[in-house]
Amino acid sequence: MNDPRFPQLPQSHVNILKGYGNIERCNEKTVVFDLGQLRYDFFVVLEGEIAILDPNNEQKVIVVHGKNEFSGDSGMLSDRGAQFRAVAKAGSELLRVSPYKLKEAIAKHSNLSDLLLNAFLQRQDTILNEYVGGIKLVGSGNSKEAYAIRDFMDKNYIWYNFLDVDQTSEANDLLKNFDLSEKDLPLMICNGGQLHMKPSLDEVARFSGVLMDFEDKIFDLLVIGAGPSGLAASVYAASEGLSVVTIDSNAPGGQAGKSSKIENYLGFPTGISGRDLANRAYVQAQKFGCNISIPHRAEKIEHTGNHFVLSATNGKVIKAKSLMAATGANYRQLPIDTIQKYEGSGVYYSATGMNASACKSELVGVVGGGNSAGQAALFLADYAKEVHVVLRGGDLGAKMSDYLVQRIEAAPNIYVQLNTQVTELKGNHHLESLVLRKKDGQETEMNITNLFTFIGAKPCTEWLEGIVATDEKGFVCTGPGINEEDLYMCDIYSQRKPQSLETSIPGFFAVGDVRKGSVKRVASAVGEGSMAVSQVHRFLADLRARESAGVKA
Repeated sequence: MNDPRFPQLPQSHVNILKGYGNIERCNEKTVVFDLGQLRYDFFVVLEGEIAILDPNNEQKVIVVHGKNEFSGDSGMLSDRGAQFRAVAKAGSELLRVSPYKLKEAIAKHSNLSDLLLNAFLQRQDTILNEYVGGIKLVGSGNSKEAYAIRDFMDKNYIWYNFLDVDQTSEANDLLKNFDLSEKDLPLMICNGGQLHMKPSLDEVARFSGVLMDFEDKIFDLLVIGAGPSGLAASVYAASEGLSVVTIDSNAPGGQAGKSSKIENYLGFPTGISGRDLANRAYVQAQKFGCNISIPHRAEKIEHTGNHFVLSATNGKVIKAKSLMAATGANYRQLPIDTIQKYEGSGVYYSATGMNASACKSELVGVVGGGNSAGQAALFLADYAKEVHVVLRGGDLGAKMSDYLVQRIEAAPNIYVQLNTQVTELKGNHHLESLVLRKKDGQETEMNITNLFTFIGAKPCTEWLEGIVATDEKGFVCTGPGINEEDLYMCDIYSQRKPQSLETSIPGFFAVGDVRKGSVKRVASAVGEGSMAVSQVHRFLADLRARESAGVKA
């Protein structure tokens, strides 16, 4: 039976790819790409073979690509570094295709695209789930700094190996070998042996290739935020020929990326994790030529009249004719003075596989009454001894879908604490217990060591600095919801009203959770992002008409 991760290309596909690359002959054993190499090329074996070596033991071959088989994975669609060394056998004849040309071929040829992307995604899953390797991260399992890096790498599908100094001798041996101590942690050891003490997320992203550089030009559309709405806009805009840049401050997926399982999204009857849904959309957008860079946090936006200029916290400047705010909303902190002490050390805002192992046989708390809280409770119940859902109100079904309520009520190890709040957190370096207070004032201390909080929604709009109209809570006003006096008076708005997803400035759109009046569901966010692209097209047509008429801002 053929392995779908390593299919043979039909000759018709090979012939297509020959139009995008060059044929090379290896007269001797040749390294065709190396561990950690950025922007490495794609190869099809025409004769001979390419061996993919185990990064932990290069005497061990993971797989051999034979005739009409190909190298690479989904990281080639961005600027991610090679995760293995690939060696061609002497006498091999190879077709070399650059990543840029590969994306061009994928965008133009549907059957080729399907075969390659299916193999790429399955290879990525295999690497992440079956092999130990990638970037080494040394740190403490109780460290907030180490948790932040692990969380970033986990959500961005970056292959890494975490060595906990509190649990493994290997981690401590590495520190001794490099003459370092725990004050130098967390420590990142990159492919090739480069050391980075206390690395920033920008450094992690730069090395892994998640953070991209862009051409110095004015793009058609800049999407800020890679949640479901931003990714949907990216896919549709790029597929329709617009030049698109999408940025995000942390990882694809937004709030949906924190959902362990989404079961009410159309087309997925058995459900899909928010993380997997986001990763598929991330790859899909890049397939059509969208440039996605992480972490880019929007810091300041300027409107010149004819285009927007975004300044990001990492010093990058991006120019675009239209802009789409899809920055979503973050869960609020619990109103407890010591909350920051435990964030990443027992208090979390998402429930992922990385958290699950720490919850094994433990008492776990989930605060909140929405779908994200319900999904997290059911996911964690497979690992924890007990899961306690803490709800300030008296009705679990007030904001949670009925199917989740029924499953929570049927779960033997999930306990719902109604009319209850968390009032105190305790522990030295990690959360050890917390205090719950009932509406009647009764208090109980429980040995809950991991607390997941999904309360409230604060829009991520600080970067806007009042450039567009918002409501009293900071959500962005669009379409008919904008007061007349807040409209940016220009030639376009003198001829038409703002479109339904357009803000008080023409060409500036808002979609998803950041928008006033949006429905906080994945499907509606995807719908808004998709629908907004047609409105972007109308604005760009207006802009071209103004420029043709010589109208200035």
